[in-house]
Amino acid sequence: MPANSSETVGADVVHLVDHLFRHEAGKMVATLTRILGFQNLHLAEDAVQDALLKAMQNWAFNDVPRNPSAWLMQVAKNHALDVVRRERNFRSKEDEIRICFEHCSDEQAGSVHFDDEIRDDQLRLMFACCHPALARETQVALTLKTLCGFGEEEIAAAFLTSTAAMAKRLVRARQQIRQAGIPLEIPSGGELSLRLDAVLQTLYLLFNEGYKASHGDELIRRDLCQEAIRLTLLLLDHAAGNRPKTHALLSLMLLSGARLSTRVDAEGNLLLLAEQDRSRWDRPMIQRGLFHLNESAAGNEISEFHLQAGIAYCHCTAESYAVTNWPRILQLYDVLVETNHSPVVALNRAVAISKVRGPEAGLNAVKRIRDRETLESYYLLHAVVAQLHFESGDFSGAARHFQRALELTAVKAEQNFLLFRLRACREQKERVRP
Repeated sequence: MPANSSETVGADVVHLVDHLFRHEAGKMVATLTRILGFQNLHLAEDAVQDALLKAMQNWAFNDVPRNPSAWLMQVAKNHALDVVRRERNFRSKEDEIRICFEHCSDEQAGSVHFDDEIRDDQLRLMFACCHPALARETQVALTLKTLCGFGEEEIAAAFLTSTAAMAKRLVRARQQIRQAGIPLEIPSGGELSLRLDAVLQTLYLLFNEGYKASHGDELIRRDLCQEAIRLTLLLLDHAAGNRPKTHALLSLMLLSGARLSTRVDAEGNLLLLAEQDRSRWDRPMIQRGLFHLNESAAGNEISEFHLQAGIAYCHCTAESYAVTNWPRILQLYDVLVETNHSPVVALNRAVAISKVRGPEAGLNAVKRIRDRETLESYYLLHAVVAQLHFESGDFSGAARHFQRALELTAVKAEQNFLLFRLRACREQKERVRP
């Protein structure tokens, strides 16, 4: 065997396990949790983690099994059963749990049955994680961790907080679940709507992390975008989630996802919207997005996803960047900022203002952002401010903020883009020097 063959095999195994972690771990946790009870969510997670570690260790030296998902599920169940046999509070239910696991094995003989079997389990676990006994941010964070495979760093980035603070929040959430005995169920009536909002927010953040990764060498993580779309479709298939705002969220994902292939060039460098080749946008995906945008018009409610999908619609239907309907986009942001007080939304609105009224107006809008201090460690704040300074002719101010943005991002594509913009600032300063 060539010297680098083992390294290649090892890299392939790591890639496969990472793929399975993203696509199967949440499903397996959902299935195990249904059998073990939501109060034992930690055990289900530990069992799945143990299975993934064993896969990493075994598959590098042995052939990858024909059905990796089924192999992982069996190892996870074995781990859970070992714990059940050891722990006193499980002993009275050992036979019942073992029978449930065996029944689960029969139904999961093939990958198709695996997906079919966990369909409602996964949906049920999403709603269980979004129990009103937990704070809203904790609901979303727990779901991202449990079902979407997010690490604490990714979740912290989504909430503009520290990794340590997020890790503590997740630990407290699991403790609260065990102590409160929160059931694993899909609620009904008014409580359903409350939980649905948190589920939709989770899916939105999952898509966002794929659309623009918070760290790593790649700006785009298609697998996360695809998983967010898959789970949203799963939600629409169930009466609990078939709501106009769910259609609106799916429309937003599809209209945004249709542009993924043009957001970076062949070398992985970031391309701004004005630089993208619109002929390469996924037109069938845009049509699907427009279909769900039309479906979202049922009823009287206008959610933030309706507004964001409307903004995406303006971008996707513009024949060129030059004819983008920025006044309409600004109108939608004016409404959105009244319902969503996130400083990130206000920052996006400031960009729209600059397109309609000029860079100085955009800078003034940035200064007026409520809770702006929470964005000081957010690289996009400084990147936006830098670009507005650049457009207004203040190349020194632009360079200062581009440098700060560069210090704050850990994504290679964004770093390369910011270095390019810094060089442009220096070139412009040289040109205007007397």
